[in-house]
Amino acid sequence: METVDSQSSHAQRAQLERIQLSKLNTLLGSILPANAFYRRKLGLDKPPVFASIQDYGRAIPFTWKREVVEDQREHPPYGSNLTYPAAAYARCHQTSGSTSAPLFWLDTQESWSHLVENWVRIFGAAAVTPRDRFFFAFSFGPFLGFWSALDAVHRMGNFCFPGGAMTSQARLQAILHNDVTVLCCTPTYARHLGEIARASEIDLRKSSVRLIVVAGEAGGSIPATRSLIESLWPGAVVFDHHGMTEVGPVSHQCPAQPGVLHLLESAYLAEIADPKTGAATLAGATGELVLTTLDRTGSPLLRYRTGDLVKARPPGVCACGSSALALEGGILGRSDDMVIVRGVNVFPSMIEDVLHTFQNIAEYRVTLDCRRAMTELSLEVETAANGFENTVLQRKLESTLESALNLRVPVQLRPPGALPRFEMKARRWIKLR
Repeated sequence: METVDSQSSHAQRAQLERIQLSKLNTLLGSILPANAFYRRKLGLDKPPVFASIQDYGRAIPFTWKREVVEDQREHPPYGSNLTYPAAAYARCHQTSGSTSAPLFWLDTQESWSHLVENWVRIFGAAAVTPRDRFFFAFSFGPFLGFWSALDAVHRMGNFCFPGGAMTSQARLQAILHNDVTVLCCTPTYARHLGEIARASEIDLRKSSVRLIVVAGEAGGSIPATRSLIESLWPGAVVFDHHGMTEVGPVSHQCPAQPGVLHLLESAYLAEIADPKTGAATLAGATGELVLTTLDRTGSPLLRYRTGDLVKARPPGVCACGSSALALEGGILGRSDDMVIVRGVNVFPSMIEDVLHTFQNIAEYRVTLDCRRAMTELSLEVETAANGFENTVLQRKLESTLESALNLRVPVQLRPPGALPRFEMKARRWIKLR
């Protein structure tokens, strides 16, 4: 016999799927045949009307990033994945190009408004109030980053300090002087600011920051990384989020369970597929997140292979009351990030989780030497104090990594300031070919 919770979950899911299916058919009706990219890809001059989400998944092929990259190369500068004439688009952003050639992405005012509204929902899940005061510590470059989040803060009417083109010291002073309560940045930069404050003897216990909203990297859902950031910012909690320039803001941390991300399913139709076969994975199995953007009509993506590896919890009502798709551990890695070293599958998050359990490590860099038949992995670790000749620490690091990875990883300790710092996405992995 079903419980009240399971009945409620089924009812919520049924209602959500009705909304998704309605949006999906409306989207297809808008982009076909107007959108040249999907008209060619699907070979359709008239939009199909699907009776179920399952029918859609069976009939429509995946969209791969390499297809979009090639389309923009053949139809510069924006490609042909545009539903409207060029004059209809008001925003342009660019991907970081960390895994392939950079992509330009255009938005109409309507689609941009949807992205902003998604961020309003994310801030709502983070329990933001009208009294909160925001500081955005990012470069305000062409990447989507926190741009839509910034507009969401404007829409909500909260105090906002855009901290682009400022030094870390100046940002810290601005955070303190303006009684900032919410800091928005990458996990790496939240840690870096905290370390700068400690080195400069700036007491962050006097800060009003209570919430650090992080994005751009997987660290916000890694327990050791969260703990480290929160230790540097006393009284503040980390709230994770993930998204992509091509897709927009996708998920937010569960209010009741850090380390779990809930998808914004009214805006995205999500699937989790086996990275190799494309077949649907079972709950609890790791697979690749596949997304259809239901509200980004001007530059849509149908069944887009994001490359993000995730693990779904079994369906049901979460402790926070939501029945939205829940991703255990957040973004576990990327399908193109995994490397095989002497037969062992290694993801960047695995190494980060180990290193952040050591309090005296300031930064690190991983080198993958692929120039021989067997790939070799080695690690440079910058110590927070002058302990780079500490052979005990070096041996302990190597031992802990070997236990966690079942792999021997040579470690070289480096002095303070030896390794680069990052404001946006950290690039700590180097491949030698």
